[in-house]
Amino acid sequence: MAASQLDIDDSTLLDNIEAEQVEFTGEVDAEDVDFVVQYDLLEALSGDRPDGDAIDMFNRFVDPITDAALAAFARNSDATPVIVSENDLE
Repeated sequence: MAASQLDIDDSTLLDNIEAEQVEFTGEVDAEDVDFVVQYDLLEALSGDRPDGDAIDMFNRFVDPITDAALAAFARNSDATPVIVSENDLE
């Protein structure tokens, strides 16, 4: 059965500019899971490449990002971290 809820720990949000990704920890099925959201997903949602504002973009699009993160988790729950990309958007 696929996980249906992801609770993002906002205190763990980190814009890793060099790796072009936003990193965070979320709780899925009462377990902490590390996630990485690639900038390409943020660009697909916003139409702009992050430029020092990736966390703001993340917060603006948190609902579709959460859905994409759950899709990525369902695809590869053993990965550490779970990588969330544009391909995970529905």
